Amino acid sequence: MDNRIIVTYGDDPMRMTKELLEAAKLDQMIPKGALVGLKPNLVVAKPAETGATTHIEIVAATIEYLQAHGHNNILILEGSWVGDSTKRAFKVCGFEDVSRKYKVPLFDTKGDSVTVKSYGGINMEVCNKALEVDFLINMPVLKGHCQTIVTGALKNMKGCISDREKRHFHALGLDRPIAYLNKVIKPQFILGDGICGDLDFEEGGNPVRMNRMFCGTDPVLIDSYIASNMGYEPHDIEYIKIAEEIGVGSSDIEHADIVELNRDTTIARPTSSRKVQKLAKAARPKEACSACYANLIQAFARLDDEGWLNEFVRNPVCIGQGYEGQSGELGVGKCTCGMKHSLPGCPPRTPEILKFLREYAKN
Repeated sequence: MDNRIIVTYGDDPMRMTKELLEAAKLDQMIPKGALVGLKPNLVVAKPAETGATTHIEIVAATIEYLQAHGHNNILILEGSWVGDSTKRAFKVCGFEDVSRKYKVPLFDTKGDSVTVKSYGGINMEVCNKALEVDFLINMPVLKGHCQTIVTGALKNMKGCISDREKRHFHALGLDRPIAYLNKVIKPQFILGDGICGDLDFEEGGNPVRMNRMFCGTDPVLIDSYIASNMGYEPHDIEYIKIAEEIGVGSSDIEHADIVELNRDTTIARPTSSRKVQKLAKAARPKEACSACYANLIQAFARLDDEGWLNEFVRNPVCIGQGYEGQSGELGVGKCTCGMKHSLPGCPPRTPEILKFLREYAKN
């Protein structure tokens, strides 16, 4: 399914996870008796609702699915960033409880022995447990990053290298070593957490409730999808561009087979994040669905970077089911089709919203 990304919307990560895995027929991809590794993003010891880490419900549902299909040789492996404790993250994020409940061991890669792997002239200390796994399921969070702009499947593999190597990656500038790492350790499946990733930082604090999950097998395509959701072109992200150049995968999101299993019907909820509240001043929601509203907020974040946000604070963008059949000046989503200026879609994608609002502001 290299060219395919399966997407589901909602606010029940357990149900959504199982829907995706059934639709992808994941059980048929895994050899009988294989050691299956689950690699979440636990960069810091913060709950998933902060927008930093993988939701524990996604991990629990994946384990239930695997065990129900006869795949019982499972472990969870991760190494938090330098300066934080993986063991504390396992505890704070609920992984200790899941480990006990399902009898699935937790493995802290910080304490593992390493093997030096090389690509493109860069030597990398890769944790041996990650190399021993027969089938690796990568579980990144859809979120921003202060250095690489976004972070997703490709960067999540940093949890499989030593702390010394993580420091080395930063010294090298992150983008190229991240891309190269994915030539020496390759997940077989990616299950993305887009429930409430952070707008800007991998350590959380400005979560946007996006209420979506997605899966696929091409990490470059998955990260291109993540970038698109945040209002960027894939090649705006340097490590995506490099990874495609060296043959890790394809960034051609425009021609990807994106299969949406449903539509989001959950109503957007307010957030305590000051940055998101600032962006939200440019919207006028009425019963807006979470996915549609989140795409608009992500577009506002890019427009704020470009200096256009105040145009829409003065003339807010209408969004939501409460506008069906109503007239007005400016709206996004099919529910605002009666407005003078309206962008169709259910939900409209962030790049489409960006293009539409840029043109409106300029005119």
